[in-house]
Order: sequence, then C-alpha cells, then structure tokens
Amino acid sequence: MRKKEAHILIVDDDEDILFSARVWLKKFFTEVTCLSQPKNILKFLSEQQVDTVLLDMNFRKGFENGQDGLYWMQEIKTLEPQLPIILMTAYGEVELAVEALKNGASDFILKPWNNEKLYASVNLAVDISRKNKKLNQWENVSIKTNQYQLDTQSFAMQEVMGQITKVAPTDANVLLLGENGTGKYVLAEHIHELSERKNQPFVHIDLGSLSENLFEAELFGYKKGAFTDANQDYSGKIENAQNGTVFLDEIGNLPLHLQTKLLSLIQNRKLTRIGENKERNLDVRFIFATNENLKKAVAESRFRKDLYYRINTVELQIPSLRERLEDIPTLANYFLEKYKQKYHKPDLDLNESLINELTTYSWPGNIRELDHCIERSVILSNEKNLKLLMPQDEESEKTIINLNIEEMEGILIKKALKKHRGNISLAAEDLGLSRAALYRRMEKFEL
Repeated sequence: MRKKEAHILIVDDDEDILFSARVWLKKFFTEVTCLSQPKNILKFLSEQQVDTVLLDMNFRKGFENGQDGLYWMQEIKTLEPQLPIILMTAYGEVELAVEALKNGASDFILKPWNNEKLYASVNLAVDISRKNKKLNQWENVSIKTNQYQLDTQSFAMQEVMGQITKVAPTDANVLLLGENGTGKYVLAEHIHELSERKNQPFVHIDLGSLSENLFEAELFGYKKGAFTDANQDYSGKIENAQNGTVFLDEIGNLPLHLQTKLLSLIQNRKLTRIGENKERNLDVRFIFATNENLKKAVAESRFRKDLYYRINTVELQIPSLRERLEDIPTLANYFLEKYKQKYHKPDLDLNESLINELTTYSWPGNIRELDHCIERSVILSNEKNLKLLMPQDEESEKTIINLNIEEMEGILIKKALKKHRGNISLAAEDLGLSRAALYRRMEKFEL
C-alpha cells in the first residue's frame, strides 16, 4: 500500500503514546511529527504545513476534565481555522466528546485506541484538510469567464471551437497558438470546463510575468531550507493543481534548463520540489500557449525539440480579431454593457455607423485592444451619446520617419515606456508583448 502524502502532528505528554501512534500512522502517511509540550504547537504550525493534528486533552497532572485539550484546540483554530483536529483522551465521558465536537473537533478518539479506527479517523481528516485547502486556494479566483468570446459567427473560429469540443474531454496536451489578446486564456479555461476535471483547480501560470530566478520555485515548490528565504515548505503552482488543469501561458519564455525538468514531469508524472529527493505523483492535464513561433525557436536551439513534440499533441491556431471581423459587434456590445454598468451610463448605445467604424480598424492588439477602446470611450463619453475613441492611427503615422522596421520597433518601445511612465507590465501589454519579450527588446535597444 502506497503511503498518502500527508503531514500528521501528534501532541501528547506521554512518550509511549507518541511512539505507538507514530509507528502505526507512519505505515500510511509520509510524515508524522510528535510534540510532547503543547506550548510548542503554535510555533510549529507557523513554520510547517500540517494536514491534521492528533491532540491529547489532558496535560496537567490532577486535571482530567479535558479543558487543556479544548483550550489548545481553540488556539490552533485561531491560527489555522480549518485544520482538522482529532482529540484523544483516556477518559470517555460522553459530555466531553459532545463538547469537543461542538467546539470544532473533527473526531474524538479514546485511549487505548483501535488501530483501524485511528487510521480511519486520521485518513478522513486528511481528506477534509485537502478539500479545505483547495477551497481556500481557489475561493478568490474570479467567476468563470463569460461566454462572449465563445459565441462566434466566424468560420475560422467555429473550426477552432469544433476542435476544442473534440479534444476537451480527453487528457491530451493542447498547445494554443496566436497573437497576444486573441483569447487564449478564455479558451484554455473553456477546455477545462468541458473536461472531466471541471470541478478541480484550473491553475493559470503566466511564465512571461515570472522573473527567471523565481521560475523553478514557483512552478515546482521547495523544501524548507532549500535556499536562503525558504522559511517553510512550499507547494508549487503545478502541485497545487493536483487532479485539475495547468495552463502554462507564454511557454516560449521557459528557460532551457527548466524545459528539461518540465519534459520529465510531463513524461513521468512525478514532481520533485527544490531541496527534496522525494518524488510526488502528479495527476494534472496540461494546456500550453504562446505567441512565439516555436518551430523557429526549436531551429534556433532556444526551445527543446522533444518538449515541443510533447506539448503539441493537439495544436490550435487562434485567429486574430482582424480574421474574425464578423464577431466585432458581439464583442463590442459585450464590453459596452460591462462598462455601462461599471461607470453608471445606462443610455449609451452602439449604432451601425459606430460598428462600421470598429470593423475598419485592424486591431493589432486584438480583443484586449477592443476591450480597452470601449472602456475608454464609455469613460469619456457623455451620458447620452457614445463617442468612439479609436486608437490613433494618424498620430502614429506622423512619427514614421522611414520604413526601417527595426528603427520603428525601438521608437514604439520608447513611446510605450514613456506613456506608462516606465511601468513594464503596462507597456508590454500595450505593445502586445510578454514582459520577458519586452525586457529582451529593451536590452537590444539599450533602453
């Protein structure tokens, strides 16, 4: 029987009890820690991740009313409100058991215990702990994406949606290709929602927003003491998606040495945290996305060929907004309704002439640029009439001195940085680049 990956804490002032409980539970769980002094509990819990606590109810000699256990249980609950606590005592008064359960104990064990009962109680508490952690982790995730980018009149987009319908119920790796702002995140989430993993976590990891020195720690996690600031065990983003879906955005930004580790992870479905030798079994579905030409990156030895072939079991090319102009009215009206409500301007409307104006623009920033355009227009329009504030093509043309693409790239980057007062994230978004790609270009132009 394979051990369940869980950390059990046993607190009792009887060394024999600690020894026997540890020996028995160690057969089923990967980590069992014992404390003989309850005063050390809070410090320990602040430094370690624990899945459940087995807590004695009587620590002071001559006191057998269980109040010690109830006191320390409340202290633990103050620090970790949802941590399951199993109380233990040699004195089996029914009233005490009822009081303990009313005060938040997950179970009540009598000494001497039945080993099977002890295992069953701890195993159930571990399962509860995991569910609580998952709920906590995802409770702040935004409400599921609206369907606005999924309702399409475009033949090219309909083909993509048809392929998604076929691939979503499987566990096949999916690679989404397309320009920035085309809705790759929305489609990745849609694939997850159509899969059997829909009730499990959907973890979005934007590799373009992570600095290179944080890549490995954020993705794979680390053990306490693995490096200077590793003050406690940390489960990485991939591990936190157990049983769910990992969406690795901007996969082209992954450094070569981590491409090797990711390839091994995808092939073997085993994950090792930094500073650990222990392998953890992983059950996740991978979706990848990039706006880069990965075939070119492979040819230039910037991306591993074997990883490329591993991640593109199914490859979907997402059309740009200029390739699905027939969807602009639907998208624009969605954004309009959203911002009318947000900015309290209920009377604004998109008439046919405004729609025509929207469809004559090329939208290099795709759906994201359309979103920003409509928001800006709503903010600066009066209460009754919507005035479209389209991107300034004419102003941009005035700045063109010659047609040298490289020189113009440098000019655009300088303008974006000036416009956003040096904010890299906003400048990169405006340019349709990832943060990493913008940094590379800034280095190229010595900015």
